[in-house]
Amino acid sequence: MRIVRHYAPPAAKIDRGASAAIGNFDGVHLGHQAVIGLAREAATAAGRPLGVVTFEPHPREFFAPDAPPFRLMRAPARTHRLEKLGVERLYELPFDADLARLSPRDFAEKVLSAGLGLGHVVVGADFRFGARRAGSAEDLQALGAEFGFGVTVSELMHFSIGPLPVSSTRIREALSEGRPRDAKAMLGHWHRVEGPVLHGEKRGRTLGFPTANIGLDGLHLPQFGVYAVLADILDGPHAGSYCGVASLGVRPMFGKNHPNLETFLFDFNGDLYGAELSVGLVEYLRPEMRFDGLDALVAQMAADALRARTVLEAL
Repeated sequence: MRIVRHYAPPAAKIDRGASAAIGNFDGVHLGHQAVIGLAREAATAAGRPLGVVTFEPHPREFFAPDAPPFRLMRAPARTHRLEKLGVERLYELPFDADLARLSPRDFAEKVLSAGLGLGHVVVGADFRFGARRAGSAEDLQALGAEFGFGVTVSELMHFSIGPLPVSSTRIREALSEGRPRDAKAMLGHWHRVEGPVLHGEKRGRTLGFPTANIGLDGLHLPQFGVYAVLADILDGPHAGSYCGVASLGVRPMFGKNHPNLETFLFDFNGDLYGAELSVGLVEYLRPEMRFDGLDALVAQMAADALRARTVLEAL
């Protein structure tokens, strides 16, 4: 995958002519995948590279920087997911005041046509673009005809359980309510938290349950508690896939108040500090709890690990 982070000056010749899906793609859920699938069909038919146009930071973060965190994934995790889908060109454009003030016409002409040189674009039926979100998918079709790129509009996908449409909002709701399997049904993959393994207080090691800690800053927080998880170490000498159990929250037993994700990997022995870890939430096991002492805590951790093994073996 090639990553392009500008539209002016124009993208290099090798990055022009792509068939690209456009959107924020937070979570890269089934609706997003449908849009990317249509872009893939257009790319294959015309012999073009498959691309995605997205924005960093998320426009919602730009316009409301003090709002509570809402993102399902950070930019690197989104890149990993898009690469798994076969995206060859990722146009990760900086969303700033200059981009925000472009009219729909200027966005189509200066960014999509002159800047990136796209041959075809695909958007969802609810796509809005340009200053004050003034442009619609239908407007983009008209502008594409004027500036020389094709436009396909994808209909909204619907969640298979009930009539409600797949959306990042509904995925956040499922995660907030401790329903990771419902989130997976809409995502098409386990919801994952990715990031570098941080140094912690190393308390788990002394208790017989060493954990790998990942920060949650900037992310939507799933329901606090203990989860059965599937984890991937993405780099380093221990790269590979593992099963485990993780605690997501503020560690009330020790008076902490800054959320993080602490993952105990089964049948693993090694140093992961600084490695990139991806943790998929599979099943919510229980809420966070306070215990009368360390012995009670260790007993519960052992029970959590046993239950998580049972859940994961049944997958």
